[in-house]
Amino acid sequence: MTSIDHVDLNLLRVFNAIIEERSLTRAGQRLALSQPAVSYSLGRLRTLFDDPLFIRTRVGMQPTPIALELATIVARALDTVREALRYAERFDPAISTRTFRLSLSDAGELAYLPPICAALQRLAPRVKLRIEPTPVEAIEEALRVSRLDFAIGNLPELTARTRHRLLFDETYVCMTRKRPGLPRGAQIDLAAFTEAPHVQVLSVEHSHHALEDAFRSQGVGRNTLLELPHFVALPSVLGVTDYYATLPRRLAQIFNRDGRFQIYELPVQLPGATVTMHWHENFDNDEGNVWLRELLSERVQTFDQFPQADA
Repeated sequence: MTSIDHVDLNLLRVFNAIIEERSLTRAGQRLALSQPAVSYSLGRLRTLFDDPLFIRTRVGMQPTPIALELATIVARALDTVREALRYAERFDPAISTRTFRLSLSDAGELAYLPPICAALQRLAPRVKLRIEPTPVEAIEEALRVSRLDFAIGNLPELTARTRHRLLFDETYVCMTRKRPGLPRGAQIDLAAFTEAPHVQVLSVEHSHHALEDAFRSQGVGRNTLLELPHFVALPSVLGVTDYYATLPRRLAQIFNRDGRFQIYELPVQLPGATVTMHWHENFDNDEGNVWLRELLSERVQTFDQFPQADA
């Protein structure tokens, strides 16, 4: 029987990184180790478990059946060690150099990052923030194993499986460049809306897919002339065309700070988007997690409203 006294526990970190990355190079980058160092550690792991553990293929390092069985056990052991070490840390935001990882959509980056970063610069000038957009189906596991600390967005799939906090309920509006001949009033009528040329943003976030479903269910078709993968280019496109776009109200207000766009209420009823912040229960009492949790809540919830300029 192998004694734990003779095992370098850092080998388990290497094993876990290879399992998750399926690449010695990426595992080394993640752990700040050279590829020869990772290869050497893998050799020691193979001797320790008397199994190849990973087979090199054209699509990456594929785990053996034994490696797959070990993966859950090793991940759980590392989680336990991390949790124990956190109790030895006192989190002081003024001097901490801790790195936090946050998953946001592109709309979230545009809307929330500026006030979050301003607050961090003032209150925790050495804390690092890494934005890592993560597919919804991978968020829960990433939170559990500390690849992420928080995820913010419209994420109803996660509410039953993570700790979470409601931040706000988002609604949608329609926006276009100000110019003569636009419909008057605060709401655009259905005929004008459906006849107008539209930009559609194909965001991966849940709420934007629900938006398209709602339009279809009400028999509302849009004359879509441009599809974009992200919101970042939207104001530049709208600024030089007569296109319309349906987008979150907060984002429209940010884009319209200089008053060059006309914002309309939509002519159809659309579901709102509940924006929540998620973290894992393992870190409920972690001082850094608790501190940043409160900062994120405050900065996202106390959004400055930018009044729409008169047409």
